[in-house]
Amino acid sequence: MMKMLLGCSVSLLLLLICLTEPVESRILHLDSCSVNVHMHELRKYYSGIRSNAISEDSEIGVKLLDKSLMKDVQEGQMCCFMRLVLRFYVERVFSNYASSHPQQQRCSSALANSFVSIRREIHKCHCLCEEETQRKIDSVHAEFIKLQISQAAQKAVGELDTVLEWLEGQKTQA
Repeated sequence: MMKMLLGCSVSLLLLLICLTEPVESRILHLDSCSVNVHMHELRKYYSGIRSNAISEDSEIGVKLLDKSLMKDVQEGQMCCFMRLVLRFYVERVFSNYASSHPQQQRCSSALANSFVSIRREIHKCHCLCEEETQRKIDSVHAEFIKLQISQAAQKAVGELDTVLEWLEGQKTQA
């Protein structure tokens, strides 16, 4: 009983700290589209689930998001690519990702909500997608559906570092 109270108290304290932190916002420039991204927040939420997602990934030989896939996005397709990646994570990954730990559930939910917010802003831009960009995301979907859905979601969450690193490498303005 005491451990449970202590665990709840620590969780509540962490939540209060998170709510009182100053929010670091950056304007991310994706072609002609500019969106507000809270990278610190994304990293914080991801750090809450990263180790579990990676340690429970049983499909070590499979890679969904290769860094070369992200690096080779054509000029003029950054907005489209990000919109499609966010859509993939919101619709396919977070909806199928499950953790038995309440703190990790909160972190994945907060991360999903952050992705939804960014996605909402990108939708206002009306990015046009070329066939090559769509093919890249289709290849991610193809690898995803080869796996059992919960394993695929686990793997995709474990590979979020690739997405966050790509975001951090884009042109930003504080």
